[in-house]
Amino acid sequence: MTNHEIKIAFDEYDSLKELNTADYDLCLEAANALKKSHSPYSKFRVGAALRLQSGKIIYGSNQENVAYPSGLCAERVALFYWGANHPDDPVEAMAITAQTDEFMLTKPVTSCGSCLQVLAEVEKKQSKAIRVILYAPQGPVWVIEGIENQLPFLFFEERLTT
Repeated sequence: MTNHEIKIAFDEYDSLKELNTADYDLCLEAANALKKSHSPYSKFRVGAALRLQSGKIIYGSNQENVAYPSGLCAERVALFYWGANHPDDPVEAMAITAQTDEFMLTKPVTSCGSCLQVLAEVEKKQSKAIRVILYAPQGPVWVIEGIENQLPFLFFEERLTT
């Protein structure tokens, strides 16, 4: 038997005010994306904002549908829009926030496995790690560099691309 250990790393800030200006502004854009959420069933709004290398901002919000699982998470809405419209302008950073009227969020909401796999594919496609900023309106901010710090067991099968 061989024992393996995996470590992940991220930075935690007490509030958005501690972030650099570019990351702070991107978080405000993610909060703006919340307004476009279509979440009448869960009442759990999620907003995402991507900052591209050119400085362009792309938005995504969760889109629910009564015919589950036809909806889509905010992260994938933004990333798929990027892939369809700006694939040659690398994604530098993504900010994600969530909000609900049902209870107060006191820690950042992490992305689901499907969104993490899509994020991994984007990083691989552009050969560049993406800075992910997760925050709760009333809680800390987590800054994570690269997908390996969120999804240590990535699914990649190189023979599928040959």
